[in-house]
Amino acid sequence: MELVTGKPGFFRNVVVRFLLFSLLIIAVRFAYVITIRGESCRSGDDFCFFSGESSNNQNLVTAAAGHVGSVSISSAVKLNPTAAVASPEFQKRVMFYITVFQDLIVDGFLSTNSKSLAVGTPAGEDIYALKEIGVQDSARIFQKPAKPSFPFKNNTFDFIFSGALDKSTKPASFVSEICRTIKPEGFVVIHTSSVDTYSFNSFIRLFNCCDFVKSRKFDGFTPDMSPVHEIVLKKRFDMKIKEKSSVSLMDQCSVPGYKQALLKKAEPLIETEPLKPWITLKRNIENVKYLPSMADISFKRRYVYIDVGARSYGSSIVSWFKKQYPKQNKTFDIYAIEADTHFHEQYKLKKGVTLLPYAAWVKNESLVFEINKTPGDENVETGHGMGRIQPVRPGGGIVGSTDVIQGFDFADWLKNTVSEEDFVVMKMDVEGTEFDLIPRLIETGAICLIDEVFLECHYNRWQKCCPGVRSPKYEKSYGECLDLFTSLRRRGVLVHQWW
Repeated sequence: MELVTGKPGFFRNVVVRFLLFSLLIIAVRFAYVITIRGESCRSGDDFCFFSGESSNNQNLVTAAAGHVGSVSISSAVKLNPTAAVASPEFQKRVMFYITVFQDLIVDGFLSTNSKSLAVGTPAGEDIYALKEIGVQDSARIFQKPAKPSFPFKNNTFDFIFSGALDKSTKPASFVSEICRTIKPEGFVVIHTSSVDTYSFNSFIRLFNCCDFVKSRKFDGFTPDMSPVHEIVLKKRFDMKIKEKSSVSLMDQCSVPGYKQALLKKAEPLIETEPLKPWITLKRNIENVKYLPSMADISFKRRYVYIDVGARSYGSSIVSWFKKQYPKQNKTFDIYAIEADTHFHEQYKLKKGVTLLPYAAWVKNESLVFEINKTPGDENVETGHGMGRIQPVRPGGGIVGSTDVIQGFDFADWLKNTVSEEDFVVMKMDVEGTEFDLIPRLIETGAICLIDEVFLECHYNRWQKCCPGVRSPKYEKSYGECLDLFTSLRRRGVLVHQWW
């Protein structure tokens, strides 16, 4: 009897366990399809896909968004079990994008037949909105900031939308992928939180594959209703025209108006010669209005700092640029230009720093420089010391040791190293040679490639040791230095008096 009554319980337990196991398999499969494949990224993936290109992907879209075009947003969201998608905040963002895309349809930049790509939003609000308004042939990728590489063929899409460009650590590569995958005469729409004129012009210059069509600003869906800048571009049909016009910089250039406008915010120049320049000029650093504190520098191909007359690695590169300059979390390529061999060893193992062991000059030629062999020595009477390098004047006497070093055409090097799409900061401390180099930069147009200049101008200033005595090291006066700064600012160059 005990054996007979035990059999039903045994079989019942087997059936129950089988059903539970089956339900577990279904739940895992459902979670994989909807959550992993449809809505979020795995840690090792470069992209999340949410696409209507294939039958499998179309099933994913249908599972997540219902019958697109015939179901309300609220019911479409309910089909996705994730908390983020079911939240009122998510629905609010979807409605925001629906309004945005409907306006773009009215303006003729998007249609329900457009093969479309949405790049950037992790939760997929944009793709939900596209599907809801009837744009069936659409795909979504969540772009990893450090790996901007789209898994699509060239000229694939009629329409690309992204709200993630200003979050990318490699905006130029991001833009390159957009330019590659959008069809000729296709439309690109970008949303950015940057609304200043400087960033807008940087943005337009970065998209050299496209023509600017229109832009508008409106309130976003964030709690503080921060403004959104929507920029619409159209891919040029013939790319060669733009490339040919942008590869060479004219010898003469004028700094554009949007850069000149920043000068109104810059600190005023010190017009009266300071009696204690070593104090006044040093304090002036507290008044400097750095360009990144006045504008967004996000939309640049790369970021470059050039230290002309760098001296030791720990001087201006470490003590000032790395610690104090507001870089907006951008990684800068650093070029240290220093002719004095005493400092070269310090740069050998410095990551991200390229040493140019030459003298910045107006042409490529060998130069005889007078140099102290012991950095730190100083002889005020003769005007030599402090590890200072000065070209020997014809007919002038040579005091101390000399080196023959290679000078290079700094303006020409600059034009071959950076472009108008780069953000370039330059510090120049060349012991009087600025009166040769700055005019050369202006003459060749290379000055227009520099966004911000920190210039130490050397003149026969008052000596700390001897009241009423001027330095015999330099021939120029403070007035001539002031004229140099003034001429640069009049041309629209954001230059600061340095020490």
